[in-house]
Amino acid sequence: MAKMDRRIQKTQEALKNAVIELMGEKDFDNITIQDIADRANLNRGTIYLHYQDKYDLLDKLIESQINELEEMDKWACDEDWMDAFIPYFEYFKQNHLFFSTMLTSKGAGPSYFRTRLLAHCITGFKSEIDKESGKNSNLKDDVILQYAGTAYVGVIEWWILNGMPYPPQEMAKQVGALLERSL
Repeated sequence: MAKMDRRIQKTQEALKNAVIELMGEKDFDNITIQDIADRANLNRGTIYLHYQDKYDLLDKLIESQINELEEMDKWACDEDWMDAFIPYFEYFKQNHLFFSTMLTSKGAGPSYFRTRLLAHCITGFKSEIDKESGKNSNLKDDVILQYAGTAYVGVIEWWILNGMPYPPQEMAKQVGALLERSL
């Protein structure tokens, strides 16, 4: 795969940061391309060289975050529950501005993000349902997955919106124990 030009990377990073900052100030639906250009200190035309519109920019931003989580999924399922969640909570902490913005902002973009995050979690938990011990024998898989996924996303949201009151290691321990009981 060819390496991306640093100027392009820098421009795209500035645009993504501008969108996140602006979403902290107003609803995504009320943000204009000119707002993004002004915040990123770029020309409007530059935005259109990289993205079709503000929705494409937001979609690519969300997609990059979900892709990062998917990369972690590849090896996390080989870990025990508590150890597996440490890198996720560290990632959420490192990307606090993105996650807090996406989980508190109003409009179509944040709603879409929460839906994507939930779908990602449910997909990741599918192979984790305990079918052997009998503890889930009377429960439907789709109900278990919806419950566990919604709980996990809700805890992430609570943790971030409350200023991350516990370190990532403690959150991983708590969430790991709860999900191990549920799945």
